Amino acid sequence: MSEILAELLFPHIKTLPADMEARYPARDLPEGAKVTRFAPSPTGFVHFGGLFPSTVGERLAHQSGGVFYLRIEDTDAKREVEGAAEGLIRTLATYGIHFDEGAILDGEGKISYQGAYGPYRQSERAEIYQTYAKQLVREGKAYPCFTTEEELDELSQVNKKEELKNTDWQAEAEARRAEMLARRNFTIEEVEEHLKAGHPFVIRILADGDEDKKVKFTDLIKGNMEIPENDEDFVLLKSDGIPTYHFAHAVDDHLMHTTHVIRGEEWLPSLAKHLQLFRYLGFRTPKYMHIAQIMRLDEAGNKKKLSKRDMGANMDDYTRMGYCPEAVCEYVMTLLNSNYEEWHMQNPDKPYTDFPFNIKKMSTSGCLFDFDKLNDVSKNIISRMDAKSVTEKVTAWALAFEPDFGKALAADPAFAESIFAIGRGGAKPRKDLATWADAKGYMGFFYDEYFTVEDAYPEKFARDDIRSILEKFTETFDMADDSNTWFAKIKDIAADAGFAADMKLYKQNPEQYKGSVADVSMFLRVAVTGKMNSPDMYSVMQILGRDRVLARVGAMINSL
Repeated sequence: MSEILAELLFPHIKTLPADMEARYPARDLPEGAKVTRFAPSPTGFVHFGGLFPSTVGERLAHQSGGVFYLRIEDTDAKREVEGAAEGLIRTLATYGIHFDEGAILDGEGKISYQGAYGPYRQSERAEIYQTYAKQLVREGKAYPCFTTEEELDELSQVNKKEELKNTDWQAEAEARRAEMLARRNFTIEEVEEHLKAGHPFVIRILADGDEDKKVKFTDLIKGNMEIPENDEDFVLLKSDGIPTYHFAHAVDDHLMHTTHVIRGEEWLPSLAKHLQLFRYLGFRTPKYMHIAQIMRLDEAGNKKKLSKRDMGANMDDYTRMGYCPEAVCEYVMTLLNSNYEEWHMQNPDKPYTDFPFNIKKMSTSGCLFDFDKLNDVSKNIISRMDAKSVTEKVTAWALAFEPDFGKALAADPAFAESIFAIGRGGAKPRKDLATWADAKGYMGFFYDEYFTVEDAYPEKFARDDIRSILEKFTETFDMADDSNTWFAKIKDIAADAGFAADMKLYKQNPEQYKGSVADVSMFLRVAVTGKMNSPDMYSVMQILGRDRVLARVGAMINSL
């Protein structure tokens, strides 16, 4: 009966599993090489959580001399978003995720494919899946179910948690289970009548599991596990001949010779189905790694899953916010491997790609997303960049997201570069920028159109003293002075005004002075930059030039 049934359901499929095995031979790779994949659905933007498995897959493959490929899992046509696959490839490339084979972008920005194990889009692999589905029917391991999709969805939606809480729900689930079992009973004549009438059908697996029994399994992250056997006749092929995720990934990972499957732990409840599929199909099960969910703290301090609506979930947010990709990638490494920061401290000048990524160092609990930590990582990375690179990157970002500011930077790149060069290099470089978006607030005062006095002088200082100090500065200011001479004049001005020129003396007897030379410098800083905190004042004045410095100091004198 099974042979007849298989031919009735798939008369157009002439290929056998052996043909597919011959079409996709074993890869010629060195011993120990890993074959990994990233297999997203083109249903929208790249989630921050998607960067985790793709980074792990890329590192494992490339550290071992293996292959990392991109497979587009577009079996759910209703949810597919036009252009999402192209956007996904571009976004991942921005964050250092490059594929050896699979879906890529051609010179015109359109999807093309490279590699001998395609098609790399599941919607184009129908013959392959139907070949294996036909074989499962032939072996009595799968069967057709003639019904509507709505009925099928309703049958499969059984909430296990509710079953434990609600006896009525449990009774309903058992009734559905009984109905599902009844669907296994049919005759060849009934199938012929359905087909003749043009009724759609799906292919279901004939589950042989018992939910009261356990399957032993080893996850490379979570360790040894025991999970209930699968006893659900889940759908393999939908009525359009396209497979469900469960069936497609088993067939594809086998034929593409995937050695390691990296995915989120939300797939753990489906693991029993997948193990049964590999057993039914006679495939060797790949090694699975289920990554812990990414968490965030809500306003009450409770941990919540990072959802699509949260800031930072969409990888495109980071571009808009002005984070450099290197910072995001390095931050991801700190979350993935607990020893990354120690390695980085010992190897500050090496890129994160040199880090020996280790599966055993991955967290088994949820990783906590933290913008403060990301900002710290980003500040460190940007502080190590040269001024030319920072100028180019800030200008490119500003032209896209702050066009007026971008045009100001682009009008005189050398001027902008001289600003970013302040305090750069050396053992302790300045760490003013966490994002390119911080640049305008950091150095906008160099441009007259963005200059404004943001900070007010503390009330404890007499306005007459401030005015007198600023006037004395205008009398002694000389652009030809070196930094030592310039600061010596500031100290003389401080002493003449009753402020301590020596910080040690001031700390010993602060009550004897109106303030310190640091306060005098602050008076100048606010007048010239509009802020109490800014880069080195001598460097700032050298870049602004005599006329602009004196004009700003004069304006402050007039305002007092």
